[in-house]
Amino acid sequence: MSSKTDPREDIDDSSAPLIEHLAELRTRLIWSVLAFVVAMVLCYTVWNPIYNFLTQPICSALDQRGQECGLILLKLQEGFFVAIQISFLGGFILSFPIIAFQLWRFVAPGLYRNEKQAFLPFLIASPAMFFLGAAFAYYVILPMAYDFFLGFQQGPLALPDDPDAAPSNSMAGIVFQGSVSEYLALTTKFILAFGLSFQLPVALTLLGKAGLVSSEGLGSMRKYALLLILVLAAIVTPPDVVSQVVLFTVVYGLYEISIQLVRRIERRRDEELRAQGLLDDDE
Repeated sequence: MSSKTDPREDIDDSSAPLIEHLAELRTRLIWSVLAFVVAMVLCYTVWNPIYNFLTQPICSALDQRGQECGLILLKLQEGFFVAIQISFLGGFILSFPIIAFQLWRFVAPGLYRNEKQAFLPFLIASPAMFFLGAAFAYYVILPMAYDFFLGFQQGPLALPDDPDAAPSNSMAGIVFQGSVSEYLALTTKFILAFGLSFQLPVALTLLGKAGLVSSEGLGSMRKYALLLILVLAAIVTPPDVVSQVVLFTVVYGLYEISIQLVRRIERRRDEELRAQGLLDDDE
């Protein structure tokens, strides 16, 4: 005698009234905001070490040219706002795992057990891929980009200590004297752009798991993906061919990896359907 179980038994309490869902959402938002505020305050107390870490790429590029590393404040209050800007960035990064956990606590009760098992790996992979992309931008792209930008300097202070490279007295000097806020804005743009670009395999694999995209469809869209990635590389990176080629190669490689991951998911899905007798070998 076979017993049939109601599929609704596999789902947690999801029939709560709307007011309870709104109350639960409010609770999760409050915890997320508190985590962000606490993390931001902690980062504000150590904003100087964070600033020193973020300025390492430009300082290394200047040191290779024998120049002193120093950024200037163009406005009286700019130093305070720089500390706040660093605190916001550090607070978001530090509190992101807690915010993601609160999101998971809000969404999980409305998911079936198999959906939870499918969604949880992507929730873990997303911040990991973001940090990988941010590290790639910091350690690989930023040094190349700032070396390219500083190459437009000229004058006694901008050239290496080489008598043969000494300019004439009639040369107008061009020396880097960067603003702190502008430098941090550019550095943050690079880090966030690469961190988000590395979300591509996570997003496409999750869509493939949900059946919204297929490996065959992604493969047929390669030429459009090439164009979009080229445009992205031109916008995000400076007019430096090396940085653009590196970004294009990495993002397109992630796109190809995404196709293989989606194809693997499709194979597993077909095997499960065949095991259940729901899919013929011809299909």
